[in-house]
Amino acid sequence: MRTSSKLAAAASAVALSMTLVACGGGGATSPSAAGSAAGEAASGTVTYWLWDANQLPAYKACADAFTAANPNIKVEITQAGWDDYWTKVTNGFVAGTAPDVFTDHLSRYPEFIQNQQLEPLDDLKLDTYQKGLADLWVGQDGKRYGLPKDFDTVAIFYNKKVLADAGVKEADLASMTWNYDDGGSYEKMIAHLTVDANGKRGDEAGFDKTKVKVYGLGLDGGSGGAYGQTQWSMYTGSTGWQFTDKNPWGTKYNYNDEKFQKTQAWMAKLIDKGYMPSVAAVTGQSSLDIFGAGKYAMVTQGSWMIGSFYGLKGIEVGVAPTPVGPTGKRSSMYNGLADSIWVGSKNKPAAKKWVEFLGSAACQDIVGEKGVVFPAVPSGTDKAAAAFKAKGVDTDAFLVHIKDGTTFLFPITDKASQVVNIMSPAMDSVYNGKEPATSLTKANDEVNAALGG
Repeated sequence: MRTSSKLAAAASAVALSMTLVACGGGGATSPSAAGSAAGEAASGTVTYWLWDANQLPAYKACADAFTAANPNIKVEITQAGWDDYWTKVTNGFVAGTAPDVFTDHLSRYPEFIQNQQLEPLDDLKLDTYQKGLADLWVGQDGKRYGLPKDFDTVAIFYNKKVLADAGVKEADLASMTWNYDDGGSYEKMIAHLTVDANGKRGDEAGFDKTKVKVYGLGLDGGSGGAYGQTQWSMYTGSTGWQFTDKNPWGTKYNYNDEKFQKTQAWMAKLIDKGYMPSVAAVTGQSSLDIFGAGKYAMVTQGSWMIGSFYGLKGIEVGVAPTPVGPTGKRSSMYNGLADSIWVGSKNKPAAKKWVEFLGSAACQDIVGEKGVVFPAVPSGTDKAAAAFKAKGVDTDAFLVHIKDGTTFLFPITDKASQVVNIMSPAMDSVYNGKEPATSLTKANDEVNAALGG
């Protein structure tokens, strides 16, 4: 679905770059497969693109249900990997070959709006979505450009055998606390789960940080750049720190805040102590593959990776909630996808009808029953939780943030690609030990200057 490293790559891609969006709310009656689409006559073929192969069967099932109720409309679905997907979408905008409807991302759509590539969807019915998700897809002009389809939060995947070998009870992970001064019980756990080539643990005398066999905490793809969804956002969020002065459509970032910088300094110390791998060691590698090789005891990752982690061969996987932070609460970034319509679509009536169905409980319940992601409609979320449970996966560690209201929204601002281009090398320098965390104040000044602040 999406990872923090892919977020960074997406936001820094050139052609028609990106950011995020806001306003809006829950809504009216859930449209049936027949839909309303503002009452326009609809027929013909609708092309629909998505990037997640794991979700392809679910959306084919939605298309079948939709066409059964709308026999005059055919939906052609195309799936492409993340990088190829965005290249084809942005090139398609220019060449006139983009799909009628496509899965959209918060790191992309603001600049799509700026370049007038998206069709407003204000004439479509809204279903009732999980709190805040609909707010993400309304632009500064007050128009809606996407209907929510799913959401994600972050939790800790862990290797049960590594915990057992360390004498750690799985239940102990649920009560971990974190702070940026000494890392709390969370850092103690990370240290104990770290093992060097000689079998010495990170909390034992003689531990060799230059020859680590198993890291107590993995690092997902790098420093996390501007957003750190799966790397550090769950920690900064639990300090009360906020990305921007307001969200969505913030006008300045807060990377100069002491809470943010002290959190990054703590992360850099984990690397220096040998408890977490360096940025160089993980660049270009999948945290899933490293975890699957038995080299991570724990790793923070998104709910979109549940199926992938639990599908690993030879690894018994568990999941635990992120640690309680200085505020006394856990925290997780709350990210969500939506379906958007290309402004150049030649079949907008049918495209709108399809998007309205995609955003309804009728489709999202189908998606939920597949147990791949958490749909945006609450009934779909419940069906997904039940489907995961039937597979032996307890999703409480992810959904506790929804239950307790400890989520915060992905930061939505203009100039996302510039923000990423500034923050990625700055964050890498801190994690690599080349610069102190206080150097992020200079990067913050550059970011805000780019925003016009």
